[in-house]
Amino acid sequence: MKGLKAIVSLLLVAAFSVTAILGQTAHFDVAGMDTKTSACADFYQYANGGWLAANPIPPAYPAWGVGNVLNERNRDVLHDILEAAAKNVGSHKSNNEQKVGDYYATCMDEAKIEADGLKPIEAELDRIARINNQGTLQDEIGHLHSMSLNAGFGSGSNQDLRKSSEVIAAIVQGGLGLPNRDYYIKTDDRSKSIRDEYVKHIAKMFELMGDDAAKSASEAQAVMTLETKFAEASKPPVELRDPEKNYHRMPMAQLRDVAPSFDWFAYFQRVGLVQKADVNVAQPEFFKAFDAQLTATPITDWQTYLRWNLINATASGLGAKFVDEDFHFKGTILQGSKENLPRWKRCVAATDRALGEALGEVYVEKAFPPAAKKRALDMVRNLEATLREDLGTLSWMGDATRKAAIVKLDAFLNKIGYPDKWRDYSTLSIDRSSYVGNRLRVNQFNERRDWNKIGKPVDRMEWFMSPPTVNAYYNPQINEIVFPAGILQPPYFDASADDALNYGGMGSVIGHEMTHGFDDQGRQFDATGNLANWWSDTDLKAFQQKAQCIVDQFNGFEVEKGLNENGRLVQGESIADLGGLVISYAAFQHSLQGKPRPANIDGFTPEQRFFLGYARGWATSIRPELARLLVSSDPHPLAKFRVNGPLSNLPQFAAAFQCKDGDPMVRPEKDRCVIW
Repeated sequence: MKGLKAIVSLLLVAAFSVTAILGQTAHFDVAGMDTKTSACADFYQYANGGWLAANPIPPAYPAWGVGNVLNERNRDVLHDILEAAAKNVGSHKSNNEQKVGDYYATCMDEAKIEADGLKPIEAELDRIARINNQGTLQDEIGHLHSMSLNAGFGSGSNQDLRKSSEVIAAIVQGGLGLPNRDYYIKTDDRSKSIRDEYVKHIAKMFELMGDDAAKSASEAQAVMTLETKFAEASKPPVELRDPEKNYHRMPMAQLRDVAPSFDWFAYFQRVGLVQKADVNVAQPEFFKAFDAQLTATPITDWQTYLRWNLINATASGLGAKFVDEDFHFKGTILQGSKENLPRWKRCVAATDRALGEALGEVYVEKAFPPAAKKRALDMVRNLEATLREDLGTLSWMGDATRKAAIVKLDAFLNKIGYPDKWRDYSTLSIDRSSYVGNRLRVNQFNERRDWNKIGKPVDRMEWFMSPPTVNAYYNPQINEIVFPAGILQPPYFDASADDALNYGGMGSVIGHEMTHGFDDQGRQFDATGNLANWWSDTDLKAFQQKAQCIVDQFNGFEVEKGLNENGRLVQGESIADLGGLVISYAAFQHSLQGKPRPANIDGFTPEQRFFLGYARGWATSIRPELARLLVSSDPHPLAKFRVNGPLSNLPQFAAAFQCKDGDPMVRPEKDRCVIW
């Protein structure tokens, strides 16, 4: 997301790739269990141990999970659409069909990409080479930002946190090539090793661009020195989750007091903001440090840094030597993958990222019929009714807070499957002359679209994920829950499966996103999306004590020797996991009322299948490199802890599997986290 959009997603994609070839069906496969492990000792292993043992991570993936069957099915559908669009060059093509077909075709044209070399970015390299003073330096930073190459910092439109009906400008900390500031600052051996590899990677890229080895090594050090200065002034990931600490709205003219050396009026005109507007300076201390480096860092080092930003952003679309080096660091060093994905898979994903709604419009016609949308909406409404009932019974929540919570719940905007109005790409030019050229034009199109939002009414119907995406999100500034068609498929949502699996799978996802409206971040926004406190002091203190229970639990989960989950970083997602399970389980129980009790399946009760369905959705093998990256930067816990963590708090789970006090999956009552 650009700017400071407080969207929180389920993040299934990191865990999900392919399993269809390995015998996974749409329903629960008991062969994937490990019944030698007690359900009450380690439920994640009990539910998934057989699957994990039978499914080693393929070389091209940093993680390999059950959800890949869905990711891969969706990718196959998109592949068929794109292959047909790329081959149909005639005049009967629709505007969107032409665009997705041409974009995909240029990505697949390896021969032309190799023959072009650096030609697609030569004009941009020439611009950087002509920088000779502060004026041309700052103009080039703005120019690169107009193409979504956010050198130095990030920027964009921002729905105002306290006035959710207004769209203002925002500038945020950034400028880093490593995942976050901790990679530059930590002194452990692993962090030092990654920094060393990063410097080698930068130097190698400059060599591939034609610089000699000595010059490239010097350039890499210059980049690392400047990025380290930015990192030292940046907030850590935990602090970035606090909207109050990242909100500093001011008139554009006041930016001179924060960063006086930078011509902000010229910058905003350069990126496409024509009127003077208020700006949220998310991290003022960072921009003071950025301003200092404008003059403290030599112009030649800034040129080197901007060249690095350009090649770093475009390398994956250039020739094989650039693609290989880019993957070596980002795929192998940071995530542990052994080889790159086949080109067609990368090109399908790239087209989805670039033209998600143009491609998604065809995808939903093939993969998401109206009946599926209706059933998904019915399930959402069932869970909302259950959460409303739950809010009415919470002993720790007072009446005034409870009333405000129910008002917020009733104001949820539900988005299911795909947008009601598709994005207009008519002004975007896509052709078959250059893949990187197409990428940069898409970036420019998106930047113009983003900046044009400022000063206009908020588009409450906009989507921030494409329809084929296997994920979901909650956006507190719209107060919306969003479920793309990509996740509303088997095994998460399957019309032919029993309700227990659907509620354990998709129901828990829906409940998760709903609960985000009331987690440590979401509870700070009211029903209209404004950052406002609607809690009594007593109720807020009670909630924070309950949230601290989650923090303490996850701090205790060991990823590897010497590395634990960061409870403060993952508390929002973990609160949502726990709430999603509680609400979905209650909704499932409601669905059984007035009906004959469902028969056991494969020897498991409906209640047991609910929890098995939930756990199987998170079955994931993960490489240690990716695990370390996620733990340091991602607010989502690792999959094993997303299962065993919340379930160990639930008496409903213990009852379903006859677990007893003292079992590892049963926390003592005094240590049990109970919020919903």
